Amino acid sequence: MKRLLAALAVTSCVLTSLPATTLAQSGLTLFSGVKSENQLPFRLDFGGQTNSTDRYILRVPAKKMKLAVAQFAITYPDYYNGTFDTKNIEVLVKGKKVPLSEVKWDKEGRVIKIFPEEPVPAGQKVEVVLSNVQNPAFGGVFYFNCQVLSPGDVPLLRYLGSWIISII
Repeated sequence: MKRLLAALAVTSCVLTSLPATTLAQSGLTLFSGVKSENQLPFRLDFGGQTNSTDRYILRVPAKKMKLAVAQFAITYPDYYNGTFDTKNIEVLVKGKKVPLSEVKWDKEGRVIKIFPEEPVPAGQKVEVVLSNVQNPAFGGVFYFNCQVLSPGDVPLLRYLGSWIISII
């Protein structure tokens, strides 16, 4: 019991010594409920401050892209009250912009659907860039889930992982 308390004390000291923006930017998450292999990397360009405009760079590592992707679906929780600008959403592969045929934001269903003109090839590192995002007025931890639809596959979305985003 003493060892557990000592470990918790040391962990809390380390975590409080790091700036809050470092924790938000690094994606450091303790006890999230999401397996580490399902956590996806991300970056918030303007610090993830409440009630401000931000850019979310949501990354999907190449090892997660086992099949080509004809549609990306990004779901978010019902308590996330931010807004998205569908005209400022991009998909990048190898740093190059992929032409999109359509981007739909279903506010009631809490999902952003992104349709590339051509399927994104398997085995490529992908970045989904959400620019001009209005962060929610109240902070919190928000689980954004990435699901994909592959061309010629059964028309069911397949879960790739989650971005655990902290707004402070």
